[in-house]
Formats: sequence, structure tokens, C-alpha cells
Amino acid sequence: MRHFDKSTACLRVLGVRLGLGEDESILRERAARRAGIDVAEVRGVRIGRKSLDARRRNKRSKPSFVVHVDLILDEGVEKRSGARFGQALRAGHAVWQTPQIPVEVKPHSSLVGGRVIVVGAGPAGLFAAWVLSRSGIEVDILDRGPVLSERSRAWSSFLRTRELDPESNLLFGEGGAGTYSDGKIYTRVDHPLEVPILEEWIVCGAPPGIAYDARAHIGTDRLHRVLPELRARLENRGVRFHWGTRLESFVFDGPDHESIRSLETSNGEFSGKAVILATGHSARETLENLAAQGMRVEAKEFQLGVRIEHPQELINRARYQDSEMALQLGAADYGLTCKPSQGAAGAHSFCMCPGGQIVASVNQQGLLCTNGMSNSRHSSPWANAAIVTTLGPKETGPGAFAGFDYREQLESLFFDSGGGDWTAPAQRADDFMAGRDSKKLGASSYKFGTHPARIDTLLPDSVRDALRNALDRFDKQIYGYAGSEGLLVGLESRSSGCIRIPRDEITRRTSEFLNLFPAGEGAGYAGGIMSACIDGARSAQVLLRDGVS
Repeated sequence: MRHFDKSTACLRVLGVRLGLGEDESILRERAARRAGIDVAEVRGVRIGRKSLDARRRNKRSKPSFVVHVDLILDEGVEKRSGARFGQALRAGHAVWQTPQIPVEVKPHSSLVGGRVIVVGAGPAGLFAAWVLSRSGIEVDILDRGPVLSERSRAWSSFLRTRELDPESNLLFGEGGAGTYSDGKIYTRVDHPLEVPILEEWIVCGAPPGIAYDARAHIGTDRLHRVLPELRARLENRGVRFHWGTRLESFVFDGPDHESIRSLETSNGEFSGKAVILATGHSARETLENLAAQGMRVEAKEFQLGVRIEHPQELINRARYQDSEMALQLGAADYGLTCKPSQGAAGAHSFCMCPGGQIVASVNQQGLLCTNGMSNSRHSSPWANAAIVTTLGPKETGPGAFAGFDYREQLESLFFDSGGGDWTAPAQRADDFMAGRDSKKLGASSYKFGTHPARIDTLLPDSVRDALRNALDRFDKQIYGYAGSEGLLVGLESRSSGCIRIPRDEITRRTSEFLNLFPAGEGAGYAGGIMSACIDGARSAQVLLRDGVS
């Protein structure tokens, strides 16, 4: 496929079909025909988005790709193509794409000569620094965890000894919580910054296909090569990283406390013109300290449930109808949703990891939370996903930090139920549905092992009912999903944050402090790697544009 300048406006032709064995070169002709234009008018072609359609409409149907194709066209094509082109636009078969916006923003005069402090080296913090440094602003990034190589050693030690380091784990450190995941970077957030951010990931070593793959992922193993390269590129532009540096309090500029002069940390004091706060969703004590100093925090809805694990072969058969097709297409994934019904709340799958493993995503002794991760090859024989429902102040009670309390009480309960040594309580899916003990558990990818437990009684009633209702529906979509080969492993409690730091919709700063810019998942404005990248980058752009008073 020919590539072209993404700053050029182009026509995106939607829903072009491509068979599994067909060459992508055929897309030029098919896209032109679907758009109602002569193929000779096409000057350039690029895949804008590519997804697999494995739905079985009839006995003869086979999986195929659905491709959105971007075309550069000769000038005046609208007039020369006539009615067919107009019909394609009106029918939604094609839409004009706007040019990509520049990443760099000319810094406001109030920022010139000063530094900006970014708290957190997760996706939001890294890409806030990316925008700021590209615009000529000096940046200090503070993170309570370590550089990735040290983080990996701490994780290996935890697996070997079951002794947790509260400052170096799967939640804190370079890359944030998403470093140990599937590295999913697709998002429902439609923003012009998505393209340049994806390009930066690719430059740093991510596979080029993430630019158009509708289910794009990098993989934990690749992230461990990509993140150090991203760090090196930021350091070359003057960004300074400070590891093992936990934010403890604000130092205010003047008695009115309207502006933050510096930050007190576990590693000294850091001064800057502005602060982008991107702590991630698990830094409770930091958020409580800042709230005690006047930063507004409010409760928000969050997701809670369990991990469910199946043999990858079961998922492959259900999605492809032919398990051998996995050799051609790779491990199958899924995304499942169940609306509220029969008095039960809705539920959905989240962070599905084909060919992956379940891990202990924890930062505190005595609290158990699971997550899923997979490498780029998706080579594990297991598939796992979170099945979660939504909770809010109605369930958790009043108070900004009530969600944390509610979550931690359940995490403690599940930790104890597993035996108090990071073994996870588990229950077969069919036993969960029937409300009975699992006399025997199947194998699991969870390294600390599983222990039979009544997940159905450990969960709050409303969560149990929502998950049962969802599993019943999902079993009709994937045969065997709620059967004896499904294993529920708990608890999944940190797929989203449970607080929000209010900010102005336009200026993206807090109302109480003139130079504090909350960003990312921990602030309540993102729900995954890519949405956090975009939120951090956008906050940096607004800071550059408006400056600080």
C-alpha cells in the first residue's frame, strides 16, 4: 500500500471487504468502486482501519476483513464523478477526513523559561511530556515507582518469594499499570491526536499495524522494548525522569493558596510553573493528602467483577468455527456486552487477553486484585477477560473516597479467601451459575495458583446477579463460555478509577488551583492506554495555549 502525507485531506471509504487470502492491492479498485469514482482518479491509498469479521451469517460464510480505505483523489473529482459519488457520501459509504492537527503548540509567554512538573510516568504523563518537550518546554516527570528494568526484577522477585514491594509492582513505575497488560491501544475516543500518538509508538518500536488495526495491541513483551525507547527520545528533548519519587504535598505560592509553587516529595522539593497530575488509579494516599490541602475530589462510577479464563482453543472454535484458522489469524478475541435485564445490572467484558495470563495487579499487602496480560504472540493456551459491572455512590455510600473503601474491603476479603498468600479464590463458571462449590478446579495461568471458593457468595449480591445474567447471555454467543471449562478468578477491581478530580472543560485546570491540570485515568478522564495518552497530550496542549495566571 502506498503511504501519503497524513496532513493532506483524504476520502475514507468505509466497509470495503477483503477475503483472508486476498492481496491488499485489490483495495484500490474496490474502494474506488464503492465510492462511485473512477480508479484512475486515485493518487494514493492507505489502510485507515482494518478489522476481522468472524460472524457466521450462514453455513457458507467465512471470516473476512472489513477495511476502511483512505484515498487521495485528483482535484475536481466531485464534479467529474457525478451522482454516484454523491450517493456514496449520502449513504455513508465514504466520508471526507480532515487533516491531522499539529502536535506542537507555541508556548504561552507565562511558561517561557520555566519547567512543568508531570506527576506519573504512565500513558497520560508520558504523552503530556511528549507534547510539552516537542514545544520547547522543559519537563520533570516524577514517579513513585522505578525504571522498567528494576520494575521487572521486582515482579520476578514477587513471583518467586510472594513478598510484595509496595513501590515497585504492576501498578507503579515506568509505563504505569498498562505496562503489564495486553498493550491495547485502540480506543473509542475519536481525536485527531490519535494518529500522531500511534506514529510515536511505531517510531519507538511498536508494530506498524497498530496504525490501522481495529483491535491494535503492542503486547507486554514489546512494551518492555518500546517504553525505554520512548523514554530515551523524551530525555533527548530535555525531559528529566525522577524515579522513586512519591508526591506528598503541595507547596503554595502565597497565603491565598491559589497557585502551586512546588511539590514536596519523598525525594526532595520540585518547582515548576505548572503541574500535570497523572498519578494513575491506585495512588490513594497521595490523592487523600492532596484532598486534605484543598484539592477537590468527587466519587464516580467504577467497574468491578472477576477475571474469567478459558482454554484459548474454546474461544478459537467459537469465533472462527474452525480451530485451525487460528494458525492463520492468531488467537481469537472477543468483546461481549449484556444490557440490564430481569432486575440485574448490565455487565461487559473488558481487557480481553487472547493467549494471555492472569496476574496479581497489587500494590498493598493483604489486598488482592487480578488483571490480565499477554505478549505480542498471544502464545499462551489460555484466554482471559474481565467481566465487570458498574458501581457508584448508590452502592458504596457517601464520601469522595467511599469507592476506595468499598473496593479495598472486597480485595481484603478475596485475599483472605485465597489463603492470604496471593493464591486467588476461584470457581468454575458452571458452579458459579448453579451456586455450588467447585470440587475440582481446572488449570489456570495465574502463577500464584488458585483455591476453590464460592465466588458467588464473596461478591456483593448485585454484582453476582449482574455477572450471572451476563454469563447466561455470553454462553449463547460463545458455546461453553459459562460451562465447566470456564474459570472465574477474583477479584477484578481496578479496571477503572473510582474518583474524579473536577476540572474545567475548556481550560482543563482545577477551579481551586490556577496551575494544576489533572489528567488520565487516575483523575477520572480515561479508561485505557490510548485514551490516557490522548488526555495527557491534550491537557499539555491546552496548558501551552493558555499558560498559567
